Amino acid sequence: MDLDFTDDQSALRDTLRTFFEKESSTAAVRAAEPLGFDAALWRKVVDLGLAAIAVPEHLGGGGAGFVELAIAAECLGQSLAPVPLIEAAVANDLIASLSDAGSSSSGERDACLESLTARAVAGELLATVALRPATGALARLVPAGAVADLVAVLRGDELLLLRQPDRGPAAPGGAVHNLGALPLADCPIDTEHALVLARGPAAVRAHRRALSRWELLTGAALFGLGSKALDIGVDYVMQRKAFGVLIGTFQTIQHRLADNAIALDGARLLSYEAAWAQDENLPTADTSATMAFLFAAETAFKTASEVLHFHGGYGYTLEYDIQLYFRRAKAWSLVAGDSRAAYAQLAQRVFGAAPAPAERAG
Repeated sequence: MDLDFTDDQSALRDTLRTFFEKESSTAAVRAAEPLGFDAALWRKVVDLGLAAIAVPEHLGGGGAGFVELAIAAECLGQSLAPVPLIEAAVANDLIASLSDAGSSSSGERDACLESLTARAVAGELLATVALRPATGALARLVPAGAVADLVAVLRGDELLLLRQPDRGPAAPGGAVHNLGALPLADCPIDTEHALVLARGPAAVRAHRRALSRWELLTGAALFGLGSKALDIGVDYVMQRKAFGVLIGTFQTIQHRLADNAIALDGARLLSYEAAWAQDENLPTADTSATMAFLFAAETAFKTASEVLHFHGGYGYTLEYDIQLYFRRAKAWSLVAGDSRAAYAQLAQRVFGAAPAPAERAG
């Protein structure tokens, strides 16, 4: 395994860093709240082909891999770009792979799916994926559900593709208020107007794969968020004075910044290793994705939280940028649910079922 970037990947990173720094300033991030979606920026992201970068070329995509997508996610995280790139990229990959498989015997269904896939890959439609199986006739807390045109959702043993009601960016539907300024929504399931993408074990496997890819890309975004929060912290402690000296000279602050920097290096390694595992289709790919996501979530929140506290009371005010990173460091990971349950499921996957407690003697 070689985790050094190729020349093309390095060029992509430099280009996207410049792009997001220019197009997603903190002023633009604030302007996109509370919904957390910038339609003009999303159009520019679509024009760059980022949401379809991992879709095969014969289906209209870029034919690249998840390492390239992880680079894009990292740059997105650094700038807190208010666009659902991760969700759209995962959904486009999922829909395109099932469309390409041609699993249905219905010619009408296949033609409709092919048309929707082509439009999603081209950026005419915004697709997302529900991270949780549907509850009754509702997919709850769908990331980007408030602005998406298409939603892939697992209901029982069927993977459905829902067509959301037509609406413009100025009229999002069903948005759920949240402090992370994410376009979350509860999406109703109308089975009469839904396409069945897959059934049975194949549907469950496809949804699990999509969730893993969302985890690894969100982990990369959280690493990017944490690295920028650390930069904000270093800049601040080298300007702020207490007792007549820079607080950056305090050893306890230096140690905490160093600890966070080392942890972020680990998060970066895990994120790109997970992306590489997806591209190589390794049997450990799903496990690596969950590991990367959980560690990046924990590390990004710890970093943003400590940097916020270095700011003192100022850190909690809306005028300071660190609160933007602090809120999202918490919210982005919570979209997937309780991390304690995720850790328990990860342990079961890696180590198997926990042994039964031994009976007491006597």
